[in-house]
Amino acid sequence: MSATSKASWMVAASIGAVEALKDQGVCRWNYPLRSLHQYAKNNIRSYYQAKKLAAQSSSAICSKVNNEKLKQSEESLRKVMYLSCWGPN
Repeated sequence: MSATSKASWMVAASIGAVEALKDQGVCRWNYPLRSLHQYAKNNIRSYYQAKKLAAQSSSAICSKVNNEKLKQSEESLRKVMYLSCWGPN
């Protein structure tokens, strides 16, 4: 069976499935399902955005703490270098 033949059978089967579902009344559920999907998509997106913002703010706090530690270690190294070069021998 060639690829075009397989594709045409897939299209025919899909159309048949849609028509069968229409006959069973599934189309009456289309609007409520679409509405529910849209509501869930909007709320889940806002939940994940809030979670992402919280993660970003905590990472910003961590980076500030790391910057302070880096400055302290640089100052300590500067002091050691100064004392080793100019300190009492």
